[in-house]
Amino acid sequence: MRGPLSAWLVKHGLVHRSLGFDYQGIETLQIKPEDWHSIAVILYVYGYNYLRSQCAYDVAPGGLLASIYHLTRIEYGILDQPEEVCIKVFAPRKNPRIPSVFWVWKSADFQERESYDMLGISYDNHPRLKRILMPESWIGWPLRKDYIAPNFYEIQDAH
Repeated sequence: MRGPLSAWLVKHGLVHRSLGFDYQGIETLQIKPEDWHSIAVILYVYGYNYLRSQCAYDVAPGGLLASIYHLTRIEYGILDQPEEVCIKVFAPRKNPRIPSVFWVWKSADFQERESYDMLGISYDNHPRLKRILMPESWIGWPLRKDYIAPNFYEIQDAH
């Protein structure tokens, strides 16, 4: 089932895949990494002026990595429930690269850095893409399903 935003994107020739609606009735769309930055700018101009959250997850061991964006369309003076959309951008595990939306929504800064730190997704054109939770010397991506946690004593002896 196609939602109103998906229908609008189709009408304007913008490539995406409708994933239906989540349990709260929020429209969910899949965008290819190479199309994400231009569609993000279009969504901002269309009125999605607030990035509520960005997160990422490992779809399956050895499979794709996903970067998720929850966008809200806030219109000042309108007291109704704001319009929301969920965008999923999938990237290959071997070289996961997704365009950063920091220059569209500044709130993406620390959120994209955390996704990089935990899953190794590289956000192209992010101004400060570096680890935010783990030490710079940390090897690996702790939230990947194929990550092998180091032995506690190895970590302790490293310091």
